[in-house]
Amino acid sequence: MPAQIARTLRMQRHGAADPTHRVEYGPDDGPVRAVWRTALTPRGPGTLRVRVPAGGEVELTAWGPGAAWLLEQGPALLGAHDDLAGFAELAASHPLLAEAHRRRPEFRLSRCGQVLQSLIPSILEQKVTTTSAHDAWRRLVHRYGTPAPGPESMPRGLRIPPTPRAWMLIPSWEWRRAEVDGKRAETVIRACQRSAAIERLAALPVEEAAARLQTIQGIGPWTAAETLQRSHGAADLVSVGDLHLPRLICGILGTPGDRRYDDAKMMALLEPFAPHRQRAVRLLLQRR
Repeated sequence: MPAQIARTLRMQRHGAADPTHRVEYGPDDGPVRAVWRTALTPRGPGTLRVRVPAGGEVELTAWGPGAAWLLEQGPALLGAHDDLAGFAELAASHPLLAEAHRRRPEFRLSRCGQVLQSLIPSILEQKVTTTSAHDAWRRLVHRYGTPAPGPESMPRGLRIPPTPRAWMLIPSWEWRRAEVDGKRAETVIRACQRSAAIERLAALPVEEAAARLQTIQGIGPWTAAETLQRSHGAADLVSVGDLHLPRLICGILGTPGDRRYDDAKMMALLEPFAPHRQRAVRLLLQRR
């Protein structure tokens, strides 16, 4: 169970050194003990610890002004509200997906309920390597975030993400030092200027939230999908426009020996699994 919690929450993490997310292991890199997550909630900064005592049930503990909000959101974060209706029947239609589902029937999509905190790292990930984007997120959160509230025993280095105002006040040379080009920096700033409206998207259906996000210059289908997969647990919203995803999915689901791949072919191969196309993608990639 602790390992499954870590896997469920992994989609909310932006790199192994993400200062807003830590996995706590036992001695000598033993089994997972707890997962820690920080957030700037509508009620203020907060830190959440998720752990499963030996033989016990999931235990959620939170600190800071945003503690109550994090505890309320906790079940959704852990996938308790994820709707798998009809997926088993769809998965059974393809042997590889059926096997992935058989091996991990407990797999759930996480929903954090925070659109801006999901959007900013997605913007940083636009058209660059994952390593570069994760390094930028780590550097900027360390420099412009704030220390996370919590007990002395919590992992060192946990930080609360910067406020929208703090993101907007980052000087141009600090963006360059973090290897974030002007286009992405300007998109982050535009998003933060509309932070209140963006956070209200958490209450909207995925399709409407995606459409509204894309009215902001610099945010397209890929960024909207990457954001809403985390904030809404969007089970059917695939990251169209990804550099590597079509090659991977077409390689798994396509005809053996056919090396052609693009977004159109990927979406055609995933169409039989609607309205669970993104769930299918994540399960298929986890089997690799």
